[in-house]
Amino acid sequence: MDVSSSRKGGRRHVPAFLLVVALAAASVLTGCGPDAQNDCDGAVRLRMAASQDKVGLLQRAADEFGKKAAVDGKCVKVTVDSKNSGTAMQALARGWDETVDGPRPDVWSPASSVWVTLLRQRVQNTDKAPPVADGAPQPIMTSPLTIAMPKPMAEVLGWPSKAVGWSDLAKLGTDPKGWAAYGHPEWGEFKLGKTNPNLSTSGLNATVGAYFAITGTTSDLGKEDIANPKNQAFVRNIERSIVHYGDTTLTFLANLLRADDRGEALSYISAVTVEENSVWAYNQGNPTLDPNQLGKHGKPKTPLVAIYPKEGTIMSDHPYVPMNGLDPEKKRASDAFLTYLHGQDAQTLFQKFGFRDYKGGPGPNVTQDNGLLRDQPATKLTVPQASVLDAVLETWGELRKPAKVLLVVDRSGSMREEVAGTGKSKGDLAKEAAAESLGEFRGHDEVGLWMFSAQLDGQQDWKELVPVASMDAAHRASMRSSLSRMTLSGATGLYNTTAAAYDTMRAGREEDSINAVVVLTDGQNERQGGLDLNTLLGKLSNKDGEAVRVFTIGYGANADQQVLRQIAEAADGAAYDSSDANSIREVFQEVISNF
Repeated sequence: MDVSSSRKGGRRHVPAFLLVVALAAASVLTGCGPDAQNDCDGAVRLRMAASQDKVGLLQRAADEFGKKAAVDGKCVKVTVDSKNSGTAMQALARGWDETVDGPRPDVWSPASSVWVTLLRQRVQNTDKAPPVADGAPQPIMTSPLTIAMPKPMAEVLGWPSKAVGWSDLAKLGTDPKGWAAYGHPEWGEFKLGKTNPNLSTSGLNATVGAYFAITGTTSDLGKEDIANPKNQAFVRNIERSIVHYGDTTLTFLANLLRADDRGEALSYISAVTVEENSVWAYNQGNPTLDPNQLGKHGKPKTPLVAIYPKEGTIMSDHPYVPMNGLDPEKKRASDAFLTYLHGQDAQTLFQKFGFRDYKGGPGPNVTQDNGLLRDQPATKLTVPQASVLDAVLETWGELRKPAKVLLVVDRSGSMREEVAGTGKSKGDLAKEAAAESLGEFRGHDEVGLWMFSAQLDGQQDWKELVPVASMDAAHRASMRSSLSRMTLSGATGLYNTTAAAYDTMRAGREEDSINAVVVLTDGQNERQGGLDLNTLLGKLSNKDGEAVRVFTIGYGANADQQVLRQIAEAADGAAYDSSDANSIREVFQEVISNF
C-alpha cells in the first residue's frame, strides 16, 4: 500500500462518499458551550487509541472539539488512550481482550497505515470479523521518518548541504575506526538507536528503508529482495551498531536529554531513527512529546538535526481508523471528530508541535534553525505489500543484534496476592508472562534467570535458577520449567540483587551483543543491612563505555515506581509501569522489545 501516493503534488483525490460523510459530520457541530464536558447529561462517549507521540495533542484537540460538538442533541466526550501502534495491532488481530488490553477503542490511530495493512493481513485467514473497514483510512497529520543526529556529528557528515543516507551509516557502523575515521576519536564507535519493528512505526519504517537503500528502488519492494543474502548483509551491518531496541523512541530521547544534562550527549548515542516531529520536540527540551510538558525543561545544549535518508524515506500518515460495528450515534460522532481534526484549528495545533498537516505540508516550525529542512524529504518511498512487511519482520529477528540478558524475578511473599477476576496470583501471571516472552528470543541470544527475595540463600538475596546461555531448545525449556516451579515467599531484597545482577553481567559482557538486566518486582526494598539506594545508583554507571543496561518492571499497586525509574535511568535503561497486574503480559512484551 502506498501511503504517500495520494499526496503527490500536494493534492488529494476525495471520493464522493467521503464528502457525504464530511457534510453529515459537519451538521452535528451545533455547539454545546465551553462547559459542555461538565454539564451535559448523557454525552456520546468516544474512545480513541493512539500512538504515544500524539496522545497529548489529540486529547487537547478532543477537549476543544467537545466544547463545540453535539450529536442528536447530546454532547460528545472523546477520551484518547495511549497505545503503541504494534501492540494495538496485535490486540485487534486477536480480538482485543479488555482484561488484558484495556478499554476497546471506537477509533484507532496508529502512527502509520502500515499497521492497518498488517492487521488486515493477520485476520484475513481467520474466522474473526474484520475489526476495521476496507479502503485507505484518512490521515490526521503526517511526519517523515528521519535519522536524528547530534548536530556536531551530522555536520561532520556534511549536514545540511550534503545528502546522507543508510549506506553512509552502514559504512560508519562497520568501520573499526568509528568516528576516528572522521577525525573525532573521542566520540568512539558509531552507536545507533532504533526501535523494535514489531511494535514501533519508526523501527519498521527504518528497516524497510534499509532494504530500499540497498536495492536502489523507491517502490515495488518484493519478498525476493528481503530474502537476498546481499541485502540481508547490508541490513545486518546497520543493526550491529544498535545500542538497544525498544517499543518507543521516547526512551532514547529521554536518556539522551539526561546525558545532555550531564554534558555527555555525544557519548550516549550517535543517531536514532525518529519521526521529524520528535526532533523538534527534543530540541525544545521535551522528549516526552507531551504538549503539557513543553517549557518545563530547558533546551538541550547539543541539539539534534534531522537527516532525511538520501535513498528515500517513508511518511507516517497517522490514520484515523473507526472500528467496524459502531452504533449510528457513535459513528456520527466519529465522523464529526475527523472533520474537526481536518479543520484549521486542529491542523494549526499539530503543526505548532512539529507535525506536518494531513496533506503533508510543513508548518512554521519546520526550519533549519530547529534542525529540520522544509524541502525534504526529496524522495518518498512506497510502503510494501503486507506479505513483504511480514517477511521484513520475520527476517529481522535473525538479522538484529544479539542480546545477552539476565531476567531477575521477584518471588517475595507479596507475589502470592490474588489478582481480581483472574483466579491467579500476581506471581502466577508474572511467571506466565515471562515464560511467554521467551519466545521473542532467538537461538543466537543468551538469556539467564534469577529469582530473589531477601536472604534467600544464606545472606544472599538472590539465587541463580538458569545460567546465562544460548537460547537453544533445551535451554528455553529449562527456563520455562524453572519459572513454573518458582515458589513465592520472603521479603524483597531489591538493591542487593540489582547490584549483583549488574556486576555479573558486566563481568560477562559481550562486545557485539546488547547486554542487559531485567528486574521485575512488586514491592520496595525491605532488606535490612544491605545496600542503600544511593550506593546502588552510584554503581550503575556506564561511563566507561562497557554498557550494561537495566530495565525495570514495577508490578502491581505497591511497587515503588519512582525508585525503579531511578535505577533504570542510572544504567541508561528504561522503567516500565505494570501497576495494573493484568497488563503484565503486554508490559513484558514491551520490555523484551529492547532486545
